[in-house]
Amino acid sequence: MEARDTIGAFGRGGADKAPPSLEAPSPRYGEKLIKGILAFCAFLSVLTTTAIVVSLILPTFQFLAEVPISDFLFGTEWAPTFEPASFGVLPILVGTISTSIWGMLFAVPIGLASAIWLSEYASPKARKIVKPVLEVLAGIPTVAIGIFGLVFLSPLIEQVFPFMVNVPPFSAGVAGLAIGLMLVPIIASISDDAMRAVPGGLREAAYGLGSTKMKVATRVVFPAAISGIIASLVLAGSRAVGETMVVLLVAGASPNLTLDPGSSVLTMTAFIAQTATGDISTGSITYDTIFAVGALLFTLTLIMNIFAIRLVRKYREVYE
Repeated sequence: MEARDTIGAFGRGGADKAPPSLEAPSPRYGEKLIKGILAFCAFLSVLTTTAIVVSLILPTFQFLAEVPISDFLFGTEWAPTFEPASFGVLPILVGTISTSIWGMLFAVPIGLASAIWLSEYASPKARKIVKPVLEVLAGIPTVAIGIFGLVFLSPLIEQVFPFMVNVPPFSAGVAGLAIGLMLVPIIASISDDAMRAVPGGLREAAYGLGSTKMKVATRVVFPAAISGIIASLVLAGSRAVGETMVVLLVAGASPNLTLDPGSSVLTMTAFIAQTATGDISTGSITYDTIFAVGALLFTLTLIMNIFAIRLVRKYREVYE
């Protein structure tokens, strides 16, 4: 009886005892400093984005006060620096879409095929060589790729397709091809990382059922990594829409309302780069046009990212 009371008292005492604290006995000032720096960086990014939006919105409102928004969005003539001026943004919007489409049509199949090869077929030695080369290609300055498209791709296309002699040196197709060269490493690298993050158990289960390597890559690994692949495609698309130097050097400067790859086009970024040179008086309607086009470009990329986030959340695969 006494032994039972002793055990009960010991048990009650242990139960009443507070659990050990996981906090450090002394404050960690270094960790608090790191948290503060990270929070400041996050706040700085939000502040920068807000400042960009504000800097675009105010001149855009001044522009729309003089030009009706229907004429701006649906007009088919773009000549803001001529007399009489025309502010229909549709030609340069279509020019931007045209170069982006041709660039993505070139980059998506090559980039995804490269990612599948790197993830499923490449030996460790080959991967150590090819992956850094792809990442170096992604870091080449865009002006260098634009010059490459002007002095190499345009003459090459003229030789390969002699019936297109009227196309070079400036066309949406050549600009799209040059943009595609920039997008291939982005798609390939991010998609490869997403595919390599797929658990090996899925591959082993598929091989155990008798699947070939191609079926495992395309029907198991690829669908499992679809959220990361979609993210790479959206990032590449945003890069294509916002590209400046390549289209400035290769696409031409004619605001044509066409998706023909053989036509010279003017993109929104090229117009901004051509016009924002300091020769236009501040506060003029032409000056405000730069910000209106920039606001439209910002809105397009924002819509693309919102759409991408929804797709990623819908098709995301979570593995334990």
